[in-house]
Amino acid sequence: MKPEKLSNWQRLEAVIRWANMTVNYFALHIGLPRGENLYQIKKGNNGISRNLADKIVTKFPQISLPWLLTGEGRMFADTDDSGLQVPFHNLDVETRFNDLATLAPDHVFILPPLGDCDLAMVYNGRAMEGSIPSGSIVFLKKVLPEVVIPGMEYVVVSQKIVTLRTLRTSEQPDEWRLVATNRDQFDDLYVNASDVEELYRVCGVLHIKQ
Repeated sequence: MKPEKLSNWQRLEAVIRWANMTVNYFALHIGLPRGENLYQIKKGNNGISRNLADKIVTKFPQISLPWLLTGEGRMFADTDDSGLQVPFHNLDVETRFNDLATLAPDHVFILPPLGDCDLAMVYNGRAMEGSIPSGSIVFLKKVLPEVVIPGMEYVVVSQKIVTLRTLRTSEQPDEWRLVATNRDQFDDLYVNASDVEELYRVCGVLHIKQ
């Protein structure tokens, strides 16, 4: 799934969130007298001008100027120490996955090489307890059905369900068995492979102990 290009405000909002600032404080930080200029972009009255973009990247050189102006490419400038840039959506992968197309990332993780990941989301389920604790951040890579490896964990997206389970083969042709780690409380699920719209392999898990 190639993410849709973010709007002017979505790109600007992503930078403000990444900087951990309010809109007004961000405006003052980059040299604007007030935040009204930015709110006009939010309302759709203005775009991101070259002058504004220059002000932003002067204060935050990590941000890609072409991305800020056009939405093409990645949010962060390509630098040797930038690491892997993974957009993070602070949304539950099993209940809010279908909202991704309309929302900007809440943050961008910059990580050492973790393989090729497309996005990160939160897993709040209980079915995978024992392998993926509830509240973990899961790093996902979109894959084609023909490269699925039985026994690995996937987010399975179909018209009826979105779930994170271990994917295994079934006795029936064209059917997959979705297995929970917590098998005492969760039964296996069965889906027809032809009904699956998207598949995302779990390529990493981040669990922060409270």
